[in-house]
Amino acid sequence: MSGASLLRIREMVKKELRQLLRDPRTRAVIFVAPVLQLLMFGYAVNTDIRNTATFVVDHDQNSESRRLIDAFRATGYFDIVGESVRPRDLVRALDDGDALIGIEIPRGYSRDLASGRGSSVQIIIDGTESNSATVAQGYAQQIVQRLALEHAVADGLLPGGGVDLRTRAWYNPNLESRVYNVPAVVGALILLMCLLLTALAVVREREFGTLDQLMVSPLTPRELMLSKTIPVALVALVDLVLISAIAVIWFDIPIRGSPPALLFAAILYILACLAIGLLISTVSKTQQEAFMSMFLFLQPAIILSGFFYPISSMPQVFQWVTLLNPMRHFLEIIRAVFLKGEGVTALWPQYVALGLIAAAVMWLAVVRFPRTIGK
Repeated sequence: MSGASLLRIREMVKKELRQLLRDPRTRAVIFVAPVLQLLMFGYAVNTDIRNTATFVVDHDQNSESRRLIDAFRATGYFDIVGESVRPRDLVRALDDGDALIGIEIPRGYSRDLASGRGSSVQIIIDGTESNSATVAQGYAQQIVQRLALEHAVADGLLPGGGVDLRTRAWYNPNLESRVYNVPAVVGALILLMCLLLTALAVVREREFGTLDQLMVSPLTPRELMLSKTIPVALVALVDLVLISAIAVIWFDIPIRGSPPALLFAAILYILACLAIGLLISTVSKTQQEAFMSMFLFLQPAIILSGFFYPISSMPQVFQWVTLLNPMRHFLEIIRAVFLKGEGVTALWPQYVALGLIAAAVMWLAVVRFPRTIGK
């Protein structure tokens, strides 16, 4: 690239940066909004179960049934919001949404335990909140099974030895969903900011009547694309450092890997996101159309990234589709760098995928750009 070309790009980058940063409202959107969104999503995107509203129907009414109820209450996962001896009260609590979990202890529960025959406890779950219900069901089963095992050992029905099962969670010892979700929120915010700042770039020039002036200037399509990309990339990197620092300091998310490895992945990811935004900008005729196209891409990108749902649980065809999603690869990298301490050597397929996506989409945007003139 010649010196004149570099000079033209430098001047255009200065112009784009001034245009981005001169408006206080734009500066707030660029630097304040991501921080507020990270704080909000960091607390809101939480799949942990705490104080689940639980209604109890106790037909036995004795010390053993109370012990079972107290075992549920002591975990902190369940909040006993009501007790009764009538099953219809449990049904009403579930129907009205006052409880997510119902526990029905049958009459003769303690007698059956003492006899060694075992007893049954019915757990009724409101399945409309399937994720919370599934997690709460697992907790409830563990509590009942542990209590039953303690009874069996105490009554001499099982030997005191046996298998001592001890579980240990690596990388996230307390199994906090926030530790897993906050790095993903960082990736989602970077994607949103890159698309927002670039999807309107070429369309805005066309609507303001300045695109024709740029096209008759010495700038080539490649130089114009670089001048539109570099300022937003710099802003996105500042946002990345800012919200990553908040994730580490405020949310206490461990960063066990190498910051340079994360920075390298972020640069590739930002370039891929900017390329997609520029491509949207070149195929849209108005800012409103570009804005709608951006959100039509954003939602599937987040859903197919592994943010909320494991990719391995998706149908095979969608697992193949996710390979074209840059957010999927970046989330794998940022979670591995933050939580596992892995680097480029272990994650090179994700780095290569991000690089290929960025290069392919940027090439397509540059090829597409001259065709936008006259539309």
